[in-house]
Amino acid sequence: MNFPNDENGSVLNEMHQAGVDLTKVTTVKFFQLFEDEKNARAMAEHLETEKIAIDVEVHPDKTSGVWDVDCCIEILPSYENIVSKEAMFEKLARKFDGYNDGWGIAVDD
Repeated sequence: MNFPNDENGSVLNEMHQAGVDLTKVTTVKFFQLFEDEKNARAMAEHLETEKIAIDVEVHPDKTSGVWDVDCCIEILPSYENIVSKEAMFEKLARKFDGYNDGWGIAVDD
């Protein structure tokens, strides 16, 4: 598999090299950061109400005064899907005064 030469492409390439099957639908977690807990909770409520994510978790970040909203969705982890969903979450997070902070896939041992 070939991936574009950017951050998302590098992460997907590393996963592929590690043996992760990128041809199967899987749970991908996208991370959003907020400086205001109310905004983080408002976005989480929106995600749940609109059924955008299958699982949403709000929790304090390691950085003081920052809140995380972790959103899990089921998708085929293709480069195009990751980039598209990341852009969607960035646009949505901005509506609640936050920003997208990447994504990840849980890998079974």
